[in-house]
Amino acid sequence: MPERVSMPKQPVEARRRNFDEVAQGLTAAQAAAEARRCLQCKNRPCTTGCPVEVDIPGFVRLVAAGDPIAAARLIKEKNALPAICGRVCPQETQCEAACVLGKKGKPLAIGYLERYAADCERAATREGPAVSARPDGPQVAVIGSGPAGLTCAADLARGGCRVTIFEILHAPGGVLRYGIPEFRLPKAIVDEEIRYVESLGVEIKLNAGIGQLYSLPELFSLGYEAVFIGTGAGLPHFLGIPGENLNGVYSANEFLTRTNLMKAYLFPEYGTPIKVGRRGAVVGAGNVAMDAARTALRLGAEEVTIVYRRSRAEMPARAEEIENAEEEGVRFRLLTNPVRVLGEDGWVTGLECLRMELGAPDASGRRRPVPVPGSEFVVPAETVVVAIGQGPNPVLTRGVQGLALNDRGYIIADAETGATSLPRVYAGGDIVTGSATVIAAMGAGKKAARAILRELKR
Repeated sequence: MPERVSMPKQPVEARRRNFDEVAQGLTAAQAAAEARRCLQCKNRPCTTGCPVEVDIPGFVRLVAAGDPIAAARLIKEKNALPAICGRVCPQETQCEAACVLGKKGKPLAIGYLERYAADCERAATREGPAVSARPDGPQVAVIGSGPAGLTCAADLARGGCRVTIFEILHAPGGVLRYGIPEFRLPKAIVDEEIRYVESLGVEIKLNAGIGQLYSLPELFSLGYEAVFIGTGAGLPHFLGIPGENLNGVYSANEFLTRTNLMKAYLFPEYGTPIKVGRRGAVVGAGNVAMDAARTALRLGAEEVTIVYRRSRAEMPARAEEIENAEEEGVRFRLLTNPVRVLGEDGWVTGLECLRMELGAPDASGRRRPVPVPGSEFVVPAETVVVAIGQGPNPVLTRGVQGLALNDRGYIIADAETGATSLPRVYAGGDIVTGSATVIAAMGAGKKAARAILRELKR
């Protein structure tokens, strides 16, 4: 069996100082060779591992036959955002984890092939959409234009609904735009995928915060027959330690939003300055932490340190993102817990930390980090980014009577349908589950769209 293809990447020395995409994509020869590794299993375990139900063997077969555009169109029957998923979906824990090839070697590079097919179609002349909203179809409101909202809207439009997405920000895409850096997900790709969703008949209204512009009941009074809430989890969490109010301390949400959505990386062409300093520290070890650390390097920091209270085995970030961060020179202080932000004249100078050791497993099944007495030390830093997760933004939920929330403020919704405690109100993605993956949010949007279409009998 041939070896799994490797993704070509920008050279390290070049990429650590620019915001161009790191992964360069497969050539036609590489894609065809990788696609031919597929065993075309009859029971299709990879497809069962895909939250949005893509016909993986089918599209891979088309890539192997030299027809990536047909492959992309087959993917789009289930997934409206293939160029995005091919870049940021954690295939290694989903479709690729179920690949039979992985039992004795490396699984098929499904994500690389999805990206290849989508990029080929994007470069080709587009045909009009195969289906679109009917002018007499029922009206459905989708709140939020992130991955859950876009997926739900696309599937509803395909089902004949007239769909309006209400987006609180001045540009659509949600976390795809404000959270994921340009070097991992170019915004031109996001724009193109959103244009495809719009081509299905979906209308997007920007600067339209539901809970401020309209209340949820007002949407129904305007003629919408169902509502899907996909507002995500954009409320940052902090450490709760002394010194977090010093200048130079950012939540990852603010740091990445200023850089991505508000184009701070192009300052002064765009009027959003961002101060980084010579040294940065990022607290956390998920994908968002890796994004923040790699962004800080590109913004001019000479050294950036990831500070994480557990060991490498417990780091939640994708292995690919950890590898990229290490290649680019990000340092890792593992088994390290921040206890105080240090500063002078109101500005950050460092992060006081304690060394940790792993004790017995906690409720998550991971070994609990325990402080080592007397092990205090300082990580010098002019910037500290806190990337330890986010909570539900209450702008919408706090003003809706009868909408059931859990004790953390997330919407309670049925896992299979997205149905909430209110009639004809559905929800999915991070506003239900807490911070998760793009593809998990898309899967939730797809399930909710299916349930809405059933309820509206379409």
